[in-house]
Amino acid sequence: MYDYLIVGAGLFGATFARLATDAGKKCLIIDKRNHIAGNCYTKHEMDIDVHVYGPHIFHCNEKKVWDFVNRFSEFNNFRNSPIAIHQDKAYSLPFNMYTFNQMWGVKTPEEAVAKIESQRLKLDREPLNLEEQALSLVGHDIYHTLIKDYTKKQWKKDPKELPASIIKRLPVRLTWDNNYFNDKYQGIPENGYTAMFENMLDGIEVRLGVDYFKNKKELNDLAGKVVFTGKVDEFFDYRFGELEYRTLEFQTEVHDAENVQGNAVVNYSDANVPWTRIIEHKHFQPGNKSKKSLVTREIPAEWKDDSVPYYPIGNTENSALYKKYEKLAKECESVVFGGRLAEYKYYDMHQIIISAMNKFESIN
Repeated sequence: MYDYLIVGAGLFGATFARLATDAGKKCLIIDKRNHIAGNCYTKHEMDIDVHVYGPHIFHCNEKKVWDFVNRFSEFNNFRNSPIAIHQDKAYSLPFNMYTFNQMWGVKTPEEAVAKIESQRLKLDREPLNLEEQALSLVGHDIYHTLIKDYTKKQWKKDPKELPASIIKRLPVRLTWDNNYFNDKYQGIPENGYTAMFENMLDGIEVRLGVDYFKNKKELNDLAGKVVFTGKVDEFFDYRFGELEYRTLEFQTEVHDAENVQGNAVVNYSDANVPWTRIIEHKHFQPGNKSKKSLVTREIPAEWKDDSVPYYPIGNTENSALYKKYEKLAKECESVVFGGRLAEYKYYDMHQIIISAMNKFESIN
């Protein structure tokens, strides 16, 4: 009945479905949640687009990706400039001249380099873990003030247990530029991500509240090929054991104030503060005139079977376990595996779109 059964109405599934439909293929998308857009889902409340599963800021350098998403929504001019609070003092993120000035009082790149160099961990090999990577990049003060305890909270693991690759995503600049991303194209959909996904999926059959694993054989029989975006270990019935993911809890409250914290994202790096950051959603929409504000505390939680998986934990043990599942996935010719969960890989949104484009092109 269908060319593709697509399991998951998130970014990979929606992108693949749009490309396939544009190419004349017939698709059915299913999702066990009662909404589309996966973790990008936004809910419109009090004239504010609430990022229900945490903030999503779109950024990329690839024009074909930017052109693709702009087919389905206009984007605003939001630029991410987080603030980090440590012992009641505010620091700019990403690490830039404002941060170095706030930390040490330095005013020139030369002074900042000298200060970092005096504290930096010198290695004659590649860093083995996140702590070594951070210390070799920015030195003792920044690591212990803004990274160490924040990372422990965020991942529920000691930085020594985490791969060095995680911290490589954090920019370090010797300029007075506190735009978190360097990318040419940046912004957030004008009417929220859910509206963008509705446009992406226009004309495509979507069934919500459908659990793939409860009806696996019947659903598979509907299509020539399956595109699976869920947890790869679950697909193979946890044959080799369970992969770990970082999961979160969100506490959202309404404030009778137009402006609560003055910024979209404020991180909290102190160990005794349970949340990693507070999000004030209206600031993702420059010029939002709502008389109220919604703020969300983002709190890392212990991973359980029924938790929402957000980020793969790519340490040595989990990476080795994933390799076993990856081998099974490659042998499964009737299924395309794609996205963060199916590929057990941290992806930014634009990288998911590129992956979906590449996967579609490789089989069509």
